[in-house]
Amino acid sequence: MFRPLLLALGLAASATALATPALTTHAERSGFTQTGRYDEVDRLCHDFARAYPRAVRCLRFGVTPQGRPMWAVVASQAGALTPEAARRAGLPVTLIQGGIHAGEIEGKDAGFLALREQLARPGALKDQVLVFVPVFNVDGHERFGAWNRPNQRGPEQMGWRTTAQNLNLNRDYVKADAPEMQAMLALVNAWDPLAMVDLHTTDGAQFEHDIAIMVEPVHAGDAALREAGTAWRDGVIAALAGQGALPLPFYPSFVESDNPASGFRDSVPTPRFSQGYFLLRNRLGMLVETHSWRPYPHRVRVTRQTVDAVLALMARHGRSWRQTALAADARRLTELPLTWRTRDEAREIEFRGYAYTRTPSDISGALMTRYDETRPQVWRLPLRDRIEPDRVRSAPGAGYLVPAEHAAWVGEKLTQHGVRFERLAQARPGAAAQVFRATAVKRDAATTEGRQRVSLTGEWRDETRDLPAGSLFVPIAQPLAALAMHLLEPDAPDSMATWGRFANAFEPKEYMEPYVAEQVAREQLAASPALREAFAAQLRDDPAFAASPEARLTFFHRRHPSWDERFNLYPVLRLDRRP
Repeated sequence: MFRPLLLALGLAASATALATPALTTHAERSGFTQTGRYDEVDRLCHDFARAYPRAVRCLRFGVTPQGRPMWAVVASQAGALTPEAARRAGLPVTLIQGGIHAGEIEGKDAGFLALREQLARPGALKDQVLVFVPVFNVDGHERFGAWNRPNQRGPEQMGWRTTAQNLNLNRDYVKADAPEMQAMLALVNAWDPLAMVDLHTTDGAQFEHDIAIMVEPVHAGDAALREAGTAWRDGVIAALAGQGALPLPFYPSFVESDNPASGFRDSVPTPRFSQGYFLLRNRLGMLVETHSWRPYPHRVRVTRQTVDAVLALMARHGRSWRQTALAADARRLTELPLTWRTRDEAREIEFRGYAYTRTPSDISGALMTRYDETRPQVWRLPLRDRIEPDRVRSAPGAGYLVPAEHAAWVGEKLTQHGVRFERLAQARPGAAAQVFRATAVKRDAATTEGRQRVSLTGEWRDETRDLPAGSLFVPIAQPLAALAMHLLEPDAPDSMATWGRFANAFEPKEYMEPYVAEQVAREQLAASPALREAFAAQLRDDPAFAASPEARLTFFHRRHPSWDERFNLYPVLRLDRRP
């Protein structure tokens, strides 16, 4: 049973012969019905380093909240096993991570298979460096169970989606709350990978397509890097199709979650997600999603083929693509789309699904889709894949100013991401700046990842502000300018402000007693005919205002010297000149 399954996985006979027992996985030995526990990652990481001392290094790059080590396997037949050696040699670095959602675990087993094959072929890793993290969400991996992924066929047991702190790491790239993510960002800052590959398994409907390959920059990002990203994506898809896979270039999630006829909508991911984050670093990010209803041996095979194709393309084009990325780093950022939109018009595509019915359910009371996997069908479905910038923001002329009272925690966050900043040694009174005052603040009713997200409406306007000593200046002239903008623009979808980190700025702290406000209002009305007209007009035109005693008194409080001018003032400033 073992050898036929290996052949079914497409392993080369030469690689199988060269593999020592110490470098095989529990998944292989079980016939790909099971996956190993995390102690296997520890063992294999060190065994590969012992078997290939000149080509492999086992690297501990972090510790989880439950005290488990986080392991990465560094491999290069050029012997470039440190970040410094890789940079000196000008080698492209590819970071491949498995198990960010630890129930979606074929990336771990396929990655070890691919690593063994690559090392058995002289020269396969000579012109590049591979940094392989078999399991990112280690504590979640050890929350092992048979029903952790009810929408998935195999393995028999697997880990859990979130960390021990119940954080979803693939929503954490920008906010970086999880210790695991902070360790990953340190690894990224050290190695500066040209390409990052994030290995997943889908949820969703039943159909024949077995894998989706999504890359940015393709729809967004630097124009030259888009060409590289498109070539990388299309090259991997062509390699997979040539081996019998049925790959897709978009995530196969229906517009209406349970209705195939609604078709698909492609999009640009926000930077809370892996490939959306690396887009902002001027690097290539690939999201790989195998189809959850394919059996585990099939998913391991097609993931291993994906890793092979990724590395083959990097061996061929990686040095050139690395130069393209470095050129993008050197270009001055003048504007950035903070959000993207997908146009409503669609084109029809052929999609390989199964016969299905949609009938009312006596359980849920809703229409329920039922698939018949014995009857393959070609569906003709709409695909909306015309993507364009939505909210575009010009970059500040010089950079951002984080005031001293927020410098400690914002500086820590910027450091985690590798964003460069300077600290003001002296105060700068009366500096010309741009400030953002929110005209509307909307807080989500429920928390997301433990935080109450905030949607801010407003605009930047010129003002004169004092810049205290100890403030942070974040220059826009740096390679990570796009990431800095997404962190610091208050209305960016994954900014620090949007994730609620500046929430106090949008809470009133001082107030005026109603009987005092009443007297203030009468004095203001008596003193200003224009104010009387404005108040009357708002009463006439705004029924909600007219019906709210609080809003009516606040109308006058805002015009009184006691009003807090910092209420709804975003603390971070934009500067057109260096301080």
